[in-house]
Amino acid sequence: MTSEAPAFLRALAGETQAVPPIWLMRQAGRYLPEYREVRAKAGSFLALCYNPELAAEVTLQPIRRFGFDAAILFSDILVVPQALGQKLWFVEGEGPRLDPVADRNRLAEIDRAAPGHSLDPIIETVRRVRAGLDARTGFIGFCGAPWTVATYMVAGRGTPDQGPARALFAQDPALFQEIIDRIVSVSVGYLNAQIAAGVDAVQIFDSWAGVLGAEDFQRWCIAPTRRIVEGVRAVHPHVRIIGFPRGAGRLIPAYVEGTGVDAVGLETDIDRAFARDAIQSLVPVQGNLDPLTLRAGGAELEREIEAVMAAFGGGPFVFNLGHGILPDTPIPHVERLLRAVRG
Repeated sequence: MTSEAPAFLRALAGETQAVPPIWLMRQAGRYLPEYREVRAKAGSFLALCYNPELAAEVTLQPIRRFGFDAAILFSDILVVPQALGQKLWFVEGEGPRLDPVADRNRLAEIDRAAPGHSLDPIIETVRRVRAGLDARTGFIGFCGAPWTVATYMVAGRGTPDQGPARALFAQDPALFQEIIDRIVSVSVGYLNAQIAAGVDAVQIFDSWAGVLGAEDFQRWCIAPTRRIVEGVRAVHPHVRIIGFPRGAGRLIPAYVEGTGVDAVGLETDIDRAFARDAIQSLVPVQGNLDPLTLRAGGAELEREIEAVMAAFGGGPFVFNLGHGILPDTPIPHVERLLRAVRG
């Protein structure tokens, strides 16, 4: 990859850089006053996701303010079940809600309701963001991993241990596989459309990967994600794919080898020495500053930035958080982070 390529993409291609590229998960969010203004104008979170003009604006806001090395599409992983025909809404202060898919009859009802919400407005957002970015800034699209999306589809909301989904695949693995298959199919088309519209790389968020044991992790996390990777590569063989199996820990090397992703995100709690030796030796890594530390700021923030850089700066690396930025994070702390990373 040429030196003119964005630093973010050079890192994903395996280049070690003295100053690593940086972006933050949920970098377009409530900690920014300009985001809150646009969010109020949109009227609801989902309305914002499906309004290309406003969604493009909030995607670009953190790039204008901070000069991050990559923008990430403003959307949500649950637009995929909505596209499948499942009813989706958000409860203010509580999060997403869906009509649960608890049995085969409910899956049939969703099939009859499909096609669900069109994803075309989100693809239009991609086009608008692409037009608003300079050549130095990478652009990331994304989807939710099939396992994580399925947990929401089955339970109708987030749960502490993803018990409803785990119970369903134990009781009726064939039905659970059908749900996974539908998610895979839509996700492949969705990511390929994002790439065609202008994203440079895509990230697959598996937020609930950490609740599964090794055998179930192989079946419900690795295998479906591999199908998405293969489906994207069949159409766009050169686009970089980042996996983020949050909580997978020591199962991540198997995830990397089994899925074929180009890079992997690291959560806050992972052992950094293990991650450097067993994961970064396989693929570039991204992460893993604690969002709580960023919010707190001060000397501890400086120490943790140095620790992350010491652990991963000797190899291909993208500086990021171990999860999304918190809504009450002070903007000066983000500015301090950027100064520290960039020297």
